[in-house]
Amino acid sequence: MGARLDDDELRLLVQRVARRIRNNRRDESMSDSQLGVLFLLEKSGDASPSELADHERVSPPSMNRTLNGLEESGLVRRAPSPDDARKVIVSITDEGRELIRETRRLRTAWFSRQLSALSREERAAMEAVIPILRRIADAP
Repeated sequence: MGARLDDDELRLLVQRVARRIRNNRRDESMSDSQLGVLFLLEKSGDASPSELADHERVSPPSMNRTLNGLEESGLVRRAPSPDDARKVIVSITDEGRELIRETRRLRTAWFSRQLSALSREERAAMEAVIPILRRIADAP
């Protein structure tokens, strides 16, 4: 029988791989929070600052600082909501979309290089774990 699964070691290895993937980005000065907001806006569309703060699990003032930096860089724009002029809607700009495309390309290229270095058996083992990782990732 194989060695017992060490939960802590496995968690740390998954975190290291995720960190290595996240380190591949077009703009290395951007924080994970800023990139997270851009990825969310690119995927889900326009959102209010409070919706973004809720999704990212940060305080509204913290989200405001994140949005200020993104807006100053020309990656997002804020505009009054068409439904309620007291509310603000945040949208990603074309420059923000391009940054996301390039970051995604860099991350995929890095990960693909790592996978291409695996043996056929190692690659099959990685593919076999996909449904398990998906179930863990989607757990509440």
